[in-house]
Amino acid sequence: MNIYEEMQDRAYNAGMNVIGYTFRNKTIKGLYCDGTAAISNNIDTNAEKACVLAEEMGHHYTSAGNIIDQTDEQNRKQEFRARMWAYNEMIGLMGIVRAFHHGCRSTYEVAEYLEVTEEFLNDALNAYRDKYGVYTTVDNYIIYFIPGLTVFKKE
Repeated sequence: MNIYEEMQDRAYNAGMNVIGYTFRNKTIKGLYCDGTAAISNNIDTNAEKACVLAEEMGHHYTSAGNIIDQTDEQNRKQEFRARMWAYNEMIGLMGIVRAFHHGCRSTYEVAEYLEVTEEFLNDALNAYRDKYGVYTTVDNYIIYFIPGLTVFKKE
């Protein structure tokens, strides 16, 4: 089972329907409404589909109402919460630690190991850096976000 199929199973278990959809606007990758996530049929990789579905699941768990108008500050906050939910679900701080234990040293290798797109990983790392600053600790590990992603085990 690939990562997208795993995420579909999780969505179904959460009471969501997941459908493939051909959007007229090619820039739209996914939408969530009333328990249904529509994922663009124009996405080529399972990793990208899984990332998009994770964000739509984030809306299922964290959003309420119509938030399409992103000029509204409250809608932008809900969009951010959904994205953070997706980042934590698909990557998380422990996912970064697991990737480094696996021998991953570049963002490309980390993204491949975690089965996410490199763009999604970089967006997550930027969000984590904004939240935690230069570094954060989790269990016995220090994760540095600046100058580049690095993990050290505390002795």
